[in-house]
Amino acid sequence: MGTLWHGGTIYTLQQENHQAEAVYTKGNKIVELGDFRDLKEKYKEEIQEEIDLNGSTMLPGFVDSHMHLIGHGERLIRLDLSKHTSKQDVLMAVRQFSETVEEGDWVIGEGWNENLWEQPEPIYAHELDHVVPNHPVMLKRVCRHALAVNSLGLKKANISEETECPPGGVIDIDEQGKPNGLLKDQAQELLFHVLPIVSENYLKKALHAAINDAYKLGLTGGHTEDLNYYGGFGQTYQAFKQVIEGDEMPFRAHLLVHHEVVEDMVEAGGSFLGGSEHIEFGAMKIFADGALGGRTALLSHPYADDPSTSGVAIYSQEQLDILVEKARMHEMPVAIHTIGDLAFEMALKAIEQHPLKGMGRDRLIHAQILRKDLIDRAKKLPLILDIQPRFTASDFPWVIDRIGEENMEYCYAWKTLLEEGVPCAGGSDAPIEPANPLLGIHAAVTRTNIDDPNTTVYYPNQALSVYEAVSLFTKGSAFAASHESDLGIIKEGYFADFTILKEDIFKIPKQQIADITVDKTVIDGKIVYDA
Repeated sequence: MGTLWHGGTIYTLQQENHQAEAVYTKGNKIVELGDFRDLKEKYKEEIQEEIDLNGSTMLPGFVDSHMHLIGHGERLIRLDLSKHTSKQDVLMAVRQFSETVEEGDWVIGEGWNENLWEQPEPIYAHELDHVVPNHPVMLKRVCRHALAVNSLGLKKANISEETECPPGGVIDIDEQGKPNGLLKDQAQELLFHVLPIVSENYLKKALHAAINDAYKLGLTGGHTEDLNYYGGFGQTYQAFKQVIEGDEMPFRAHLLVHHEVVEDMVEAGGSFLGGSEHIEFGAMKIFADGALGGRTALLSHPYADDPSTSGVAIYSQEQLDILVEKARMHEMPVAIHTIGDLAFEMALKAIEQHPLKGMGRDRLIHAQILRKDLIDRAKKLPLILDIQPRFTASDFPWVIDRIGEENMEYCYAWKTLLEEGVPCAGGSDAPIEPANPLLGIHAAVTRTNIDDPNTTVYYPNQALSVYEAVSLFTKGSAFAASHESDLGIIKEGYFADFTILKEDIFKIPKQQIADITVDKTVIDGKIVYDA
């Protein structure tokens, strides 16, 4: 028995402005599109339910092409520092939260961002010591490529002026040469190794929170990288299975596999695109550099606001080549974190050295700081760029001072990438940015920050059309995961995953896109969220 959807505006995205009057679904698939009366007559013996959209707008289901689903859930269930607009506010929030934690237990917070503060200075150990003297404290910066830890936390991790910094990391020091509490990129691992192991119940709680929130945001799936951080591959993968399949919370989780747990995946019988309709394995994840916030994204030139550094290479070119070769041995594409142009160049070299021969396509994630020669090389390869349009809203204007105006021509250049024929998919990088895809679409279309009272438009020549922006989170995400034949558009034989919006995203003033209301979220033909 099936369902007939009608009574609203249905954009199939097969082509721009292509519409259908009604859609008939059966089970988890789309059976036919067409005229409402024709479909009702044709399937009158099979229609179990008619759903009147009451003027709402139906789209293919939004899928976030790059997020950290468990991390997004953690942000929802523990201390969130992302909204605080001064260091003092952050410190007070940490002090208050510490009073709810048993003495001696870790105080862990998420999301501080000094670029939101009038005085853009990071958090140091001595400041945390003052407000929380009896707990070890770890506060992850919004980018998750840096963290602040207090003296008790440094002591638990045995970090001192004698500690050797891991390759690809930075242990920040004060004027006396002692660690000041800031750990960047691979140096964070020194602390992660002494944190309490997370429990299965904690993972399930975080996933429940994340997926429930995703439903409210109109997300029917996400490409997520979590498998190496929460007690190992086995526990984390089982948590996904227990929540999505065992607890019947459908969500299309496409799991990128960190290179350190690829063998665990293989040992468990996994392979690229193996798994189930709701949980499958994706490309092998590699980090090539850090982030712009901590000046660890790897540039081909010194930072304009700190010429003493040009960033951090997590791996040498030879090491990166070996990691890509490892993926090919397991018949996997790679998904490489590359924010800086030199990291992007190193990733291209590794992929050119070890080209993909099997299924899928390689992914270069973020691709914020580019050059014309790199774009020309990228479009010759079977790859896709995972871009996060929302970074446009959160990184400007400070990123111009950081990179240098003279180096900005091909930075955050989403329109140029599409015009050059480079496939792109849209994600949020949640919890680094909000998971709301409408915020990403708004940023891609307007090149503004909704919180900016001056409504400054940053590089308007790089603004996308609404159709291009919506396609990033639908067709783009499907293409990135090799699902362009069953996801991303509304078409016969495709999965019945829909995002239903109260307003017509293609007709509403573009400045109002961020305020659109999600009416319903549909996965496998079933409504999982109804406003």
